[in-house]
Amino acid sequence: MYTSHSDKRTSRLYEVTEASTNNESAEENQHQRETNFCFRLNARIPARLVLYFLSWSGFLVSFMMRNDINFALVAMVRPTDELNSLSTDDSSSKSFGAAETNETSKQDFFNDENTHISVINSTMNSAGSDGLYDWSPTVKSVVVSSFYWCYVLSQVVGGIATQYFGTKQVFGWSQFATALCSLGIPFAADLHYSAVIILRSVQGFASGLTWPAMYAIVGYWIPLAERSRFMSSFQGFSIGIGLTYPLCGFIIDNFGWRYVFFTTGSLGMFWCVLWYYLAFNTPKEHPRISAQEIEYIEVSVSSEAKEAIGMDVPWKSIFTSLPAYAIGITTFGRIWIHYIFIVCGPNFMKNMLKFNYKANGFLSGMPFICSYISSVLFCYIADKLMLNNWMSLTNVRKLFTALSQVVPGILIYCIGYIDENIVLLLVIWFVAVTFITASYAGAMANIVDIAPNLAGPVLAFCQTIHMSASFLSPLVSGIIVTNESSIEQWRKVFGVSSAIAILTYVVFQIYGTAEIQSWNYPQSRIDGTAEESQILKKRKEHIRKDEM
Repeated sequence: MYTSHSDKRTSRLYEVTEASTNNESAEENQHQRETNFCFRLNARIPARLVLYFLSWSGFLVSFMMRNDINFALVAMVRPTDELNSLSTDDSSSKSFGAAETNETSKQDFFNDENTHISVINSTMNSAGSDGLYDWSPTVKSVVVSSFYWCYVLSQVVGGIATQYFGTKQVFGWSQFATALCSLGIPFAADLHYSAVIILRSVQGFASGLTWPAMYAIVGYWIPLAERSRFMSSFQGFSIGIGLTYPLCGFIIDNFGWRYVFFTTGSLGMFWCVLWYYLAFNTPKEHPRISAQEIEYIEVSVSSEAKEAIGMDVPWKSIFTSLPAYAIGITTFGRIWIHYIFIVCGPNFMKNMLKFNYKANGFLSGMPFICSYISSVLFCYIADKLMLNNWMSLTNVRKLFTALSQVVPGILIYCIGYIDENIVLLLVIWFVAVTFITASYAGAMANIVDIAPNLAGPVLAFCQTIHMSASFLSPLVSGIIVTNESSIEQWRKVFGVSSAIAILTYVVFQIYGTAEIQSWNYPQSRIDGTAEESQILKKRKEHIRKDEM
């Protein structure tokens, strides 16, 4: 039978097309298998665990970008004659049993021949040691504090924005803005210090949005029985503080101070990419969450949480709520004592304990790394106390608030009276800092207890009160301590801090509660205590089924 050339070409074209189609089909099947594998893999990782990691790493990076300039300024700014004269007059001031050494000598952190810490006043001969800018101490103070002016002001803005746009948008964009400013600081410093102040102010405003945003997402994702443990993710900031100082020292020594900001800013940008692909406002928006997990969350979390996005914020009710004021006032005392350790601590170690920058950075940072571990432990214990009915939720919150303020309040007072035993002083210092983190199983977790649907706005209100201590405590310390080598003046600072931490706790002891407030709901139709009991009962039944 005769076959034309046209038929042959058509036949060959069909065969090629069919083969191509088969190849494409095979590729699609392979892609589908790979996609299904990824989905199965993601389904085995609880979405709540991913959210915990994002929260933990987000606050870690946020506080690195916040605190990097504290250490970088040492290399950015030329030492003044006043500072140089103070460094040569150390021998005339009273210190904690520190041995005198030559200014350029380099020794170990600990002197094996003595029971105390030796003086280390080594000079910095590195890529970043030569200060470029003639900024006065006042200018440096403004550069550092400018972050906190706008930080306090943006709290309420963060609460409102989160209520309407959700945590993913608010937290993500705030971190992006902060990272962008970090990358720009080295260039701004070359222009004028006022340009750095502007960028720091923008960073402060953006960072002020992060806390209300993350608190808001807890009400949608985290069951009551896991709430305290999830709050430990916020302690990622402790790791951030602890890593910043030694990391900055290493970068400055090897690459120069500019790379401090390039490093933290780049980390911030990388985190934003992870957040964009992995974070979701609610479980129902998550494309990879397992059916079992979403069912567990729906059973365990308030049924009305889904109505919170877009609901009107009852600001009048929040502003007149005694439980909300109790949280704000008591955490003011915690922030006060915390920032004495964060901001004034390195200054105390430098002038009273005579540590050099290397030892100072290491010993100033280590307690905050340890405090993350303690926060996880405190939050775990708090959840167990509640789940086993050993204590009511209200009493659990009050217990851990007391641990976070009364214990550090007593210990910081003792620090001023330990004259000779530096090892004991450092142990007490470490213990005080680690106990401060108990607040995340106490008053800080209580914010979500009283208003799970409005945690963002309530946190914004409380943060506006208590974050004012972040710049007031260093300010008061600066007024009291006119001679940084005077132990008598440091004792006054520690005494004032102790009194504020303990007295503000008393307010929470009297007015604090874990009951859901009536204004938490779009319509006040469910008693808060009853709903918490129902949720907790369902959670315990769920645990029993899993155990069976």
